[in-house]
Amino acid sequence: MQWSGRMTRTLTILGLESSCDDTAAAVVRQTDDEQAQILSSIVFGQTELHSAFGGVVPEIAARAHAEKLDVSVKQALTEAGVGLHDLDAIAVTAGPGLIGGVISGVMCAKGIAAGTGLPLVGVNHLAGHALTPRLTDGVAYPYLMLLVSGGHCQFLIARGPESFTRLGSTIDDAPGEAFDKTARLLGLQQPGGPSVQAEAENGDPNRYRFPRPLLDRPDCNLSFSGLKTALMRMRDQVVGEKGGLTRQDRADLCAGFQAAIVDVLREKTARAIRLYLEENPACPTVAVAGGVAANSAIRAALKQVCADNGARFLAPPLSLCTDNAAMIAYAGLERFKSGARDGMELGARPRWPLDQSSPAMLGSGKKGAKA
Repeated sequence: MQWSGRMTRTLTILGLESSCDDTAAAVVRQTDDEQAQILSSIVFGQTELHSAFGGVVPEIAARAHAEKLDVSVKQALTEAGVGLHDLDAIAVTAGPGLIGGVISGVMCAKGIAAGTGLPLVGVNHLAGHALTPRLTDGVAYPYLMLLVSGGHCQFLIARGPESFTRLGSTIDDAPGEAFDKTARLLGLQQPGGPSVQAEAENGDPNRYRFPRPLLDRPDCNLSFSGLKTALMRMRDQVVGEKGGLTRQDRADLCAGFQAAIVDVLREKTARAIRLYLEENPACPTVAVAGGVAANSAIRAALKQVCADNGARFLAPPLSLCTDNAAMIAYAGLERFKSGARDGMELGARPRWPLDQSSPAMLGSGKKGAKA
């Protein structure tokens, strides 16, 4: 912590992230209430390690995290041009996520904290995504957040670093899971999101019509499991009729599937915006974060919905949509400024809903609790 003659305060935080299949470390710095700066952001992906299995293998992921965490920390500090003595705290994802990976990150952070005497701050991985608009654009509370990723999909009103109101959530598969399963069904590479989007760009979204789940309900909850099942049945029907899939068949299936997800998210987002605007926020802002936020078709649809409803649309850079440690460092910085500290008793949590007051939603995703 640095103080100048005019009593300004500068905080420098090291963040660690290992909740699924990305090992990451980053250094974030902020002076008073000025815009935070990302001094470094290192991410080691595991795509090649899991490619042969059609999805993330928890044991392989945990071992890879254990091998890469210290390397990522060293690189993050070097790139930021700081040493451990320049830090004010260590922030680490303490959940939700694949428990082996979360434990790896928490234990690494505890080791650094024990060796340096630095404070330890546990961070909810979902809060990292939800607070990304404040890291990148200094968005004021309250704002509406659509968190849409491989294991989570929910609408949240962000009111503070640890204050979130859930307006709706998926009751089964998250969109990212549906994209991954669709890619496996069609023989595309993992992760499924980019592969399906690439195929969809050359497809006809109207050739195969898929259901738009839960649009007949007035709430903001979502469901994507049935959509994946519908695609599997349509694939089997085409294969049965033609003896296989042509490249165009696959592209059209991807386009129809993606169009269904876009339509559902567009309508449910419009409903969430209307609920959010009832609070008369001074600067209405709708932000999207999470890996699926990198999908260009989804971004375009959400941007138009916001424009139609008089709200500012905000999406982070693609590098901050997927799992990263910069968002964890910033979320830890906000908790640290509010006085939060976690000792060596900090535990790893496979499930950790942001909105503690709302009842848990049904279902459990591959990366943790839906809610």
